[in-house]
Amino acid sequence: MSTPQQPPTQQRPPQAAPNWQAAPGPSYAPYTSPIPITRTHLGHALASEWTKIKSVRSTLWTLGVFLVLVIGIGLLVAAQTTGEDFSDVPYTIPAFFGLVLGQICLITLGVLVISSEYGTGMIRTTFTASPQRHRVLAAKLIIFFAVAFVTSAFAIGFIGLVTEAMHTGKEGEAWGGTVVMGALYVSLLGVLALAVGSMLRHSAGAITAMLGLVLVPAILPAFLMLSESMRTIGEKMMEYNAPNALAKIFGLDNENAAGGAQLGLLVGVTAAAIVGAFVLLDRRDV
Repeated sequence: MSTPQQPPTQQRPPQAAPNWQAAPGPSYAPYTSPIPITRTHLGHALASEWTKIKSVRSTLWTLGVFLVLVIGIGLLVAAQTTGEDFSDVPYTIPAFFGLVLGQICLITLGVLVISSEYGTGMIRTTFTASPQRHRVLAAKLIIFFAVAFVTSAFAIGFIGLVTEAMHTGKEGEAWGGTVVMGALYVSLLGVLALAVGSMLRHSAGAITAMLGLVLVPAILPAFLMLSESMRTIGEKMMEYNAPNALAKIFGLDNENAAGGAQLGLLVGVTAAAIVGAFVLLDRRDV
């Protein structure tokens, strides 16, 4: 029995590829922006951070209060002194009493330099404009340290000049070194606060942490030294806390231009905090 044959399938004739033609009209060259394009570098980040820090109100308020405390208290103390009081101490001693309180202003400003951007969400805009996050943090550290150091050095030096002028004719100790070391110490405290603010990303939390770091070592030794077993720890905390470190720098312990060990410890702690801030900055999202 024969099977029915299937009709042959009809194949469509191959279609020719479409012949696309260019649109009529003249050909145009690629668009070139008239704005010059330059590679960004640290200088651009520094200019940006300088614009920020001089434009916000917190800078004017904190630095203004800092100057009022250091210069105001310093002048009040200097007015109560005589020439004999500076026979073996520098003329910048009155500035020490203002710095004990004024350092809190620099700590607060250091935190606000970065934590305020996290609080408002503007840090996203900053990192969008400059995706290299480490460059932004480095610029903040440099600009803040420069502003804090110049401001504190001016305040300490001004007190030294005024105090020396009040007691003309009396040869005193050289006080230029106390200006540099005192300004360096309080400025590094502010830089440490900035690094802590970068890690915590919260203004109130970072300020509280820094106040605890400054105030607790100044208060706790009084209780630790009540116990013989804790006396050594209490004595070390007493020696290296912030108020006593400034006292050594200004020669209140009969060691003029001392405080090198205390300053070195602060440099080490600040460097460790900066490293931690850079590491966490790249590992966490904004």
